[in-house]
Amino acid sequence: MNDDGFQLQMPAGHPIHVHRWLPQGPTHATLLVAHGMAEHGARYERLAQALNAAGWAVYALDWPGHGRSVDSAAELGHFADHDGWNHALDALHRVRGRAAAAQGGKPLFLLGHSMGSFLSQYYIVEHGEGLAGVVLSATTGDMGPTRAAGAVLLKLESMLLGVRHRSALAEALSFKAFNKKFAPARTPADWLSRDAAEVDKYVADPLCGFRCSAALWASLLSAGASLRDPRRLSCIPKSLPVLLIAGSKDAVSGGAHGPEMLAQAYRAAGLNEVTVKIYEGGRHELLNEIPQCRDQVTADLLGWLGKHSN
Repeated sequence: MNDDGFQLQMPAGHPIHVHRWLPQGPTHATLLVAHGMAEHGARYERLAQALNAAGWAVYALDWPGHGRSVDSAAELGHFADHDGWNHALDALHRVRGRAAAAQGGKPLFLLGHSMGSFLSQYYIVEHGEGLAGVVLSATTGDMGPTRAAGAVLLKLESMLLGVRHRSALAEALSFKAFNKKFAPARTPADWLSRDAAEVDKYVADPLCGFRCSAALWASLLSAGASLRDPRRLSCIPKSLPVLLIAGSKDAVSGGAHGPEMLAQAYRAAGLNEVTVKIYEGGRHELLNEIPQCRDQVTADLLGWLGKHSN
């Protein structure tokens, strides 16, 4: 199995790189992966291998400003100078269209992790029709009491220092604060996983762990204001199955608290099937956790996806 990637031209800005893993035989269904902040789609190859073996095609885009969608290191961590959130959502929708056309109408699922889960939350409000299911990993229905103030500060920072300014403030309030929960920490990324080898791979990867722009952070925190808005959630197809997964030690989701809060909002909006699965001891990246945990997560994903693809 190879990463048979391709570039997808966007109306404005750089092309989007899409990682693609196809099964040896006929395709049963397709999974579209939306990765998190300061990482890239190639990191989902292990999941793609497991899905390929079950007859699934897997597509994982590199968001604007991430992975191989970037021409130079100076562009890492920045969606766009203007309207970056919608630019990223448009990229996701275009990749979905390419994957759907290539796979001939087979069931298509979306998996969004962390920042990708928040973009996916927005995506299913606007384009949930036709999806066979969505998995939201390391997500929440509330970004916390400091979200609003953070959004204002990051907007001011982008105005004063430029939209492309790499925000040390946002990094201190997020990644560094998350890592403090696991003191004494061996690396700046211990909050991601209990598996030291996986953490070390992340730290050594030049396409991971970089600072993102003030504009990207401002758009993410601003989007967080509407995650449970009933008027928005009423637009999600009621028949869309949703699976929420998180580690009990995940600093972003607050363990089970964030996913359960979001699940309650989805159920209140009339969604017929919303499932929450919490993995004891798991940190932020369940698919890169210690082998016992990540193998169970992968098996559970295969079971849930298989159940809803028939």
